[in-house]
Amino acid sequence: MSDNGKRNADNGKPARIEIRAMEIGDLPEVYDLGEDLFTAERWRTLYRTWDEYELATLFASEGDLCIVAELDDDIVGFALGTILDKRGSAWVYGHLLWLGVDPKVGRRGVAAKLLERMTETFIVEGARILLVDTAADNEAALAFFRKNGFGDEEPHVYLSKNLTDDPEYKAHRKREKLRDAAARRRARKLRMQKRAGKPAEG
Repeated sequence: MSDNGKRNADNGKPARIEIRAMEIGDLPEVYDLGEDLFTAERWRTLYRTWDEYELATLFASEGDLCIVAELDDDIVGFALGTILDKRGSAWVYGHLLWLGVDPKVGRRGVAAKLLERMTETFIVEGARILLVDTAADNEAALAFFRKNGFGDEEPHVYLSKNLTDDPEYKAHRKREKLRDAAARRRARKLRMQKRAGKPAEG
């Protein structure tokens, strides 16, 4: 897996990219890289959001399907997937949810290496179909997946509704504010009772 480009400072040989299983200590670095890659400014129509909860949940539930690419002790890429069993069907689907590579590593085949390892893992897990999705205008991703044997493209239409304009949303937020205000009043009352030496009321 030797790559041209960055050289190892110790021996002058090309730096080696290692593809390995994600470990719990990798989570902060993977999260930070994802934060840089998957932003609302770049991908406004992402129907999943990149957040620490999804990353931690995937790692806890699908640890075998969470892999990273490491270069000189730095995480430079990752792939996260899940297995989908369709009820009443013999088909098992592998869904590649996230594939991210640090753009600073250049064209070293990191994404292809991650996809190759993920494909092998999905096969071991019993998947017969591998699914990916991306934005229709993400030409780089589309070209990459087509080059790696993906086809049968099916367009999807994603609609959105701003829930902040919904009356129920406004009523919910009002209830939350009232609850927060009541909790602050109770806390203030307890602090005052404590200062006055009075026993707290139940």
